[in-house]
Amino acid sequence: MTGSLFVYVGTYTRTSTHAQDRSDGLYVYRLNPATGALSLVSTVPGLVNPSFLALDVRRRLLYAVNEVAELDGQPGGAVSAFAIDRPSGMLTALNRQRTHGADPCYLSLDQTAKWLLVANYTSGSMTLLPIQADGALGQAAQVMQHQGSSVHPDRQAGPHAHSIVVDGANRFVLVADLGLDKIMLYRLDAAQGKLIPHAPPWASVKPGAGPRHLAFHPDGRWLYATNELDSTVTACSYDAQRGVLQELQSLSTLPQDFAGVNYPAHVQVSPSGQFLYVSNRGHDSLAVLQIDEATGVLTTVAHVSTRGQWPRHFTLDPTGNWLLAANQRSDTLVTFRVDPATGRLAPTGQVTKVPAPVCVHIVDLA
Repeated sequence: MTGSLFVYVGTYTRTSTHAQDRSDGLYVYRLNPATGALSLVSTVPGLVNPSFLALDVRRRLLYAVNEVAELDGQPGGAVSAFAIDRPSGMLTALNRQRTHGADPCYLSLDQTAKWLLVANYTSGSMTLLPIQADGALGQAAQVMQHQGSSVHPDRQAGPHAHSIVVDGANRFVLVADLGLDKIMLYRLDAAQGKLIPHAPPWASVKPGAGPRHLAFHPDGRWLYATNELDSTVTACSYDAQRGVLQELQSLSTLPQDFAGVNYPAHVQVSPSGQFLYVSNRGHDSLAVLQIDEATGVLTTVAHVSTRGQWPRHFTLDPTGNWLLAANQRSDTLVTFRVDPATGRLAPTGQVTKVPAPVCVHIVDLA
């Protein structure tokens, strides 16, 4: 694995209500597997808000949203496609396609790597784009629009699709809609390229919770959702045959004595399936939670400072030995070593300056 770990960082390049114009585009680093240090490989300039990233399972393609409400004088954002050079980690642009929705903020691939799924936050819609043989994107095959609202007067006046994931069997697609307080469920027709509303069409969370990001457990039995507006994480059982979610637990992502403003962001399960991590923006920490191997319920282990401000995203490497926290407002990636027995995080002292980091992925290109 020596020399084969690469880090891809998505950023904000334009000033908005939640970001300052500080970045040049996409950043590529190499991760030293002995120390956790990062060294810059290249920068991909000229991109507009390549904030959220996704890679295919063969690690040959990378996709980045262009998170804007309007692009080139037309409404809606876009997705940019890149080929990855395996020896060097360098990116080569393939093409860009429109999402026909405002502010695309999350994307993922289906299990066949033939379809790219995009959540458009501001418009509250999802887009399905075909992936061609060379990895370039075709024009949108489908745009699905959510309808409705929830209890928060400002953040939930309309739908806000915040993340979209496909289950392990490639049968169902789940969408966390912050504006509706629902995890929407769709059947995926991978042959025709269609999302079909499931029955039941959604699972509700507590009113005002604001579901944001989703993470499946490696065995597919459980799903975890961060709730941005009430600083909780919800654990659900998942019936993969019927496509049914059942809430098991809702747990605070914060210490009991914290009384400030906080917005949980990303959630990820460790490769071992033993631990769950959640980033807290405001408390500026990572919540470390243990997953019960029999029931999937969570127990809080620790809250670890990210050594920076506004940890919008983080990632674990494929072995589960390293965690990188992306502190958006302090322009840093901070490296932590993971204790595989306890899930606890130890800062290594490795801090890398990156302008406005929003999303980070560690990839083994060996």
